[in-house]
Amino acid sequence: MSQTRHILVDADACPVKDEIYKVAWRREVAVTIVANSFIRIPDHPLIDRAVVSDGFDAADDWIAERAGPRTIVVTADILLADRCLKAGAAVIAPNGKPFTLASIGAAIATRAIMADLRAGGDQIGGPPPFRKEDRSRFLSTLDETLVRLARTG
Repeated sequence: MSQTRHILVDADACPVKDEIYKVAWRREVAVTIVANSFIRIPDHPLIDRAVVSDGFDAADDWIAERAGPRTIVVTADILLADRCLKAGAAVIAPNGKPFTLASIGAAIATRAIMADLRAGGDQIGGPPPFRKEDRSRFLSTLDETLVRLARTG
């Protein structure tokens, strides 16, 4: 991974792509939108797209292989977040909550419990609906993380 800051976006279901573009333009940080189908992106030199195969975890593998200490990964995928944290990347969920090495174990355990409950036929709800507050928290967390990365390198 290069020494420049870079934002990698697990884009298929990401609700904050427009916010990522705005922050990236202001902070002059490259963004790669990663998906297994074509996603429209702004025509801007800082914004790039990677269309990967529709194979299982193809987008996750592409992102994890490029994650590193100068990278911010935006994903709601807990297992991808774990892989990227282990590579040294900063990871932020679209709701603005950062994944950390200290919190990822509990997130993985909760994910496993919920999967077991669903497999057992329990009717449990999914994540809460995306709210305006989530968007605001995301913008703040992304900006803070970019500032922190700029100071460390």
